[in-house]
Amino acid sequence: MMHTTVGWHVEMEFQEDDDRTRAVAMVRLPDGSEVRAHGQASRHHTDSNQPRVGEEIAGARALNDLAMQMLAKAHGEIDAASGRTSHPIHV
Repeated sequence: MMHTTVGWHVEMEFQEDDDRTRAVAMVRLPDGSEVRAHGQASRHHTDSNQPRVGEEIAGARALNDLAMQMLAKAHGEIDAASGRTSHPIHV
């Protein structure tokens, strides 16, 4: 049987103006550290104003940035624990 030993909560915040949406994603890790990431979306002047779509794109980009930072963090921790340079972690 599988047991959950830890959970992460990701927080997302958005800032929007007429044609740009910015997103910030943040996760607090069990050791108390935080990782923050950013994403952005721009609306083309011929597109209709759909704030939800801008949030989805900017949010997805922020989450992708967060994922890449977490992979880099894990890679560094593997190297530090092993004392050698490991193979890159790919998505």
